[in-house]
Amino acid sequence: MTNGAVVECCPRFDPGPWDGTELDWKNKRFVKDRVRSFLHIPLNFGSVMVRNMQKIEAAGAKPDEMIVLSDENSLWGADVYISVGKEVPNSNNVTISGTFVSKVFEGPYQHVHRWIEETKKFVASQGKQIRKLFCYYTTCPKCEKKYGKNYVVILAQV
Repeated sequence: MTNGAVVECCPRFDPGPWDGTELDWKNKRFVKDRVRSFLHIPLNFGSVMVRNMQKIEAAGAKPDEMIVLSDENSLWGADVYISVGKEVPNSNNVTISGTFVSKVFEGPYQHVHRWIEETKKFVASQGKQIRKLFCYYTTCPKCEKKYGKNYVVILAQV
């Protein structure tokens, strides 16, 4: 807050371009980190984001569109991918390439498993098979409250 006004950290998300869309990424840049979890509930997501955003900003590597992906690959942790515009020193710089089908959902995080199942059915209805799934959390909890919407995009690599 500054002078009583809420500072925007997450821009308002427009679900239109993401819902039911096929995306082709070629060497899309990300910084990869790991979040500790307990039964898929993140324990240190905020500190992981702060640490990485400080490095990204210091390197002048903020992208035009901020995308934060989560690969929920364990009950005890998740890989987090934060989009960047260029390589970030002292970070795990990775690229992601592939074709992705995206579906947008709105609601509480506790519905993620249901949304994943809906995405699997949607992808199967298109005659495609999923190779990998990512969750794109479009806003932080503070901005979710500010906007009154919690959009989550499920990205299925096909």
